Amino acid sequence: MRPPDFRSELRGAVYRGDGPAVVALVGDQLLPGDALQLIGDGLVVAFALQTQGAADLAGACARALRQRGWDGDEQLADQLGALLGTSPTPMLRPLPVDLEELAGVLEGDPTFGGGRVDRLTGQVWPQAAIDYARETGEEDEDESDDPDRWLWVHCEGSRAGYHDMVQFIGTVDDRDRADRLGIAIEGRGAFRRFKDVPARWPGVRDRWYEYADDRLLGRARAWLADAGYRPALRTDPPTG
Repeated sequence: MRPPDFRSELRGAVYRGDGPAVVALVGDQLLPGDALQLIGDGLVVAFALQTQGAADLAGACARALRQRGWDGDEQLADQLGALLGTSPTPMLRPLPVDLEELAGVLEGDPTFGGGRVDRLTGQVWPQAAIDYARETGEEDEDESDDPDRWLWVHCEGSRAGYHDMVQFIGTVDDRDRADRLGIAIEGRGAFRRFKDVPARWPGVRDRWYEYADDRLLGRARAWLADAGYRPALRTDPPTG
C-alpha cells in the first residue's frame, strides 16, 4: 500500500529532477499499476541523471506499461526502452511541455477548452489566455496564427473522462460501493457527483485520483506523439 502522499511527493521529485528521491519513492511500489505514467516519467528523469537503481526500475516499468496497454503507455515504454538501449529511439521531437497542463486544455468543456502549445518553449496556452492576449493587443494576428510557432489543441470533451469513471467502477471489489458509484454517474452532473461519492471512502478516493490522473497523462502523451512530439528530457538540447 502506497502512502496517501505518494503521488504528490513523486510529482515534486519529478519536477525538481531529483533522481534519488524518485528511486527511493518508487522502491518496490511499482507493480500496483495505477500510477505507471507518473512513475515512468520519474524514472525517465532518474535514468537520464544516471541515478543508481533507476535502470532496473525503468526496465520493470516499461514491461508493466506494455502489459497494461492504456493510452500513452506504449509511447512511454518506448521512451524508457530507448534510454535503456532495448528499443529503437522514437522519431519524435522533444518538447518541454507539462503533460498535466496539456491534458487540461485537451479535455473538459468544449465551450472553454482547447488552446495551443508553443513549439519553441512548450508553454501551454488555454483558449482564455489566447483570447486575453488578442484583446489586450499583447499579440498581433500574424503572431497568433503562425503555424510554425503554435501547435493547436482542439478540446476533445469529457467523453474519455466519463469512460474512465465507468472503467474504474468495474475495478471496485465492494459491490455496494460500486453500485453507489454507478448511480452517481447517471444523468447530468455525473462528474460532480462522482467526486463527492468516493470522498466517503478514502481508499477508493485515493485510488480513483491515481487512476484518473494516469489516464489523463497517458492520453496527453499519446496526443503529443500523434503530433510528432514527446516530453523533453532534462538532458535534451534546448529546442528552437
